Amino acid sequence: MACKKTGVEKRLLKGLFSEMENTYDVIIAGCGAAGLYGAINLPEECRILLLCKQELTLCNSALAQGGIAGVYHPEGDTTDDCIDLHIKDTLIAGGFKNNYNTVHILAENAKYEIGKILEFGADFDRTEDGRLHRTLEGGHSRHRIFHHKDSTGAEILDTLIRKVKTLPNVTIMENTMMTDLKKTGTGFSVQLLKDGVLSAAHSHFMILATGGIGRIYEFTTNSKIATGDGIAMAYGIGAKIRNLHLIQFHPTAFNNHHTRECLLVSEAVRGEGAYLLNCNKERFMHLYDERLELAPRDVVSNSIVRESRRTGSGDFYLDISHKDADFIRNRFPMIYEHVLEQGYDMTKEPIPIYPCQHYLMGGIDVNKNSETYIENLFACGECSHTGVHGNNRLASNSLLEALVFSRQAALTIAERLDSAPEEFEETVFPERENAVPMPAGFRTEIRHIMQESCFVIPDPAKILEGFERIREIRRILKTENYQIDSNYIEARSLAEVGYLILKEVI
Repeated sequence: MACKKTGVEKRLLKGLFSEMENTYDVIIAGCGAAGLYGAINLPEECRILLLCKQELTLCNSALAQGGIAGVYHPEGDTTDDCIDLHIKDTLIAGGFKNNYNTVHILAENAKYEIGKILEFGADFDRTEDGRLHRTLEGGHSRHRIFHHKDSTGAEILDTLIRKVKTLPNVTIMENTMMTDLKKTGTGFSVQLLKDGVLSAAHSHFMILATGGIGRIYEFTTNSKIATGDGIAMAYGIGAKIRNLHLIQFHPTAFNNHHTRECLLVSEAVRGEGAYLLNCNKERFMHLYDERLELAPRDVVSNSIVRESRRTGSGDFYLDISHKDADFIRNRFPMIYEHVLEQGYDMTKEPIPIYPCQHYLMGGIDVNKNSETYIENLFACGECSHTGVHGNNRLASNSLLEALVFSRQAALTIAERLDSAPEEFEETVFPERENAVPMPAGFRTEIRHIMQESCFVIPDPAKILEGFERIREIRRILKTENYQIDSNYIEARSLAEVGYLILKEVI
């Protein structure tokens, strides 16, 4: 099967190749900010398949509240911020374990990416005189967080979805799960599961933008699709996985542990002046860090756990009730409404919070162009390890990273399109005859192991015990003849990810 690579020929012949819907120049797995922005930045003659595990709006990007960090000066605007300060704050938050080169790329490109998002129609909050409003978050030395109230991720995602839907070269497959990934002589083949039916698609280039691993813990701010599928599959074909144990626990998740998915109470609430209180309704951060509530996330989470041990209580609160009530409702409408439904009025009283799994700093190791150690395999967004975050992510750098490094991937692929082969080597994925349903319980057990052994302050004894059990679960899932369905694929991914995390920390 031949696929012309010149832009003009491809556009003219597009209709003639309608029978080749399973072959593409680029397959992008993941429809969060990284996947969508990658598609937008690829050339218009590039045939793209965009895989969405469930519906387009369900991803971690949509849950991002605080905003997008960056030094951005619209014409006529003034600020005392600069790129060097953004770099410095990122390095401090990351414990100076960051990759300086990628941090510089991140900060330097913020102006362009924020400008493009605004050009696409993103509605960011503004001051009374019409200027873009900047807020402050923990770890930042300047007000540089651009936001849409307390639902910035959803606003950016909706903006990108609208843009992608205008692109005729992009095929979107929603409710489609990637179940297997193979490297071929001409690129990649993926096995797909949609409506209970398995199929395959093939490409010369592959971008993994599959998000995080939050569902490996009992309690997380992540969406239900965050099971580490892309990381597990990349590892399976030989990609390097790095620093998977560097997991960020957000210090202020709403403490309603009746559900696995916990509401994130944005960093911006503390940025606007909220206090952290212990079980006695007393401020305590002065005991642990001079930056108080505006210390980086890892410091605050660690401080809460230490304070919990000191007081013998897990009851903690976030209090912004000393601020004007109208300001709170207008600045944080989504958070306000959610906690009000749970019986708390944040304009009048403290709300219960506790640290919760939130973000992954490690992942599929990539270079500055988001390319893995496997030629033409790229990874961007939370599933990737760019080195930007070091040991701890600075607040609101995640959306920026997703945009900057997905564009890096797109630009690199664009340079290589003309040199890609015209043929596609198709891989046959073997059928599983007489397969049986996977028994229940594997995912629950993995989550419990990780929560008990690797939460904020790891427990070495439980890590050793947990590693042996997860290794056994991993072996079972790889060798038993279980039916290929979403439960099985997610359990297999969680076992692989859990195995890799605990292997790193033993």
